[in-house]
Amino acid sequence: MGDLMKKLFLFIFSFLCLFLINIKAAYYTGDENVNSNVDSSNTVNDVTYENNDKTDDKNTTSNQVDLAKNAASAILIEVSTGKILYSKDKDAKRSPASMTKIMTLLLAMEQIEKGNIKLDDMVRISKNAASMGGTQIFVEEGSSVKVETLLKGIGIASANDAAVAMAEYIGGTEENFVKMMNDRAKELGCKNTNFKNPHGLDEEGHYTTAYDLSLIARELVKYPLALKITSTYEDYIEVSGENHWLVNTNTLVRFYSGIDGLKTGYTDNAKYCLTATMEKNNMRLLSIVMGEDEKEKRNEDTISMMEYGFSMYGSKNLLNKDKFVETMVIDNAYNREVKYYLDKDVSIIADKNSKDIKYNIEKEFYDVKAPLKKNDKIGKLVLTYDGNTYEYDLIVKEDVKKASFMKVFSNLLSDIISGVKLK
Repeated sequence: MGDLMKKLFLFIFSFLCLFLINIKAAYYTGDENVNSNVDSSNTVNDVTYENNDKTDDKNTTSNQVDLAKNAASAILIEVSTGKILYSKDKDAKRSPASMTKIMTLLLAMEQIEKGNIKLDDMVRISKNAASMGGTQIFVEEGSSVKVETLLKGIGIASANDAAVAMAEYIGGTEENFVKMMNDRAKELGCKNTNFKNPHGLDEEGHYTTAYDLSLIARELVKYPLALKITSTYEDYIEVSGENHWLVNTNTLVRFYSGIDGLKTGYTDNAKYCLTATMEKNNMRLLSIVMGEDEKEKRNEDTISMMEYGFSMYGSKNLLNKDKFVETMVIDNAYNREVKYYLDKDVSIIADKNSKDIKYNIEKEFYDVKAPLKKNDKIGKLVLTYDGNTYEYDLIVKEDVKKASFMKVFSNLLSDIISGVKLK
């Protein structure tokens, strides 16, 4: 008789659990974010944003003003959003000359970040690296040079021998490193780029565009070390027991306040080229000019674009990550009301003269369940502005414990007792 009573009790208990869960699924109207992939209210911190953006040209601006009169190709972008503020023949394939080294530096920075190489690593110089022509720091075959020294040679003096030495150290061979360059370019969305070497000397089939190069440079400026090196006007390095004086080929880092990089270029085929970057008023701009006839005109066009960008556009902060905190319900969490946060500020780049700025914000949540770890992503905030979409991670800042079965059951029962409203 005892076994029969136990089975009957388990049957009734299971039936009650299913009943409560079904009621919960059908009627529970707690936090609006629960069981919803998209927050249809489009409300963040009690501010509602309209979904009626106005845009005439996706990700571009009017080219009525000719900012780069002397350049064959040019582009000006805002780094955090990638918004194009000005462009001129941005998709034309051209020789980038030593601006190629932007990709060489990027791969080096990424390897340092991953811990695969270190600044004080000693790089043995091959005959291939030592034999490079053009601008050099005069590394000697068989000698060993620090990674940091090679990076300075690349970023400040635009040394071809240093670029090849670094390429061989990272890729094993120069050829394999070039493959890494092209693979990374594709990952970044470059559609009109093909590298044949890590230094930029003219070679058939070696080309990129102003737009593609902006994608690569935009990634490089994320690394403070890259900006520290390329903003240095002069420095001394030790190579083969001798001190060498390096002077930056980008004179704007000294003679135009604020510019802190990035890379020059010149060959007979490419002519004068320059990728520059500058941060001001919480906004970083990046400009590229290609195919300039004179160094002075290259600098003039760069300054013209920078001054236009900072005078016409500004950064508008929509949501501050330090002030943003909201709550969602996770049914199987010990404390069901879980706070979530933004991983970074939400901002837009807007024309200062525009009086009607329209944008839309929505929240999308993943199907998450406890337990969760600190900084786990539970969804994303999607900003639509000026015809483009930007995503920001929504995270939890502390561990979320999983509730026991009895705790979940108790919560369900409490919901029923307290009263449930229809949706």
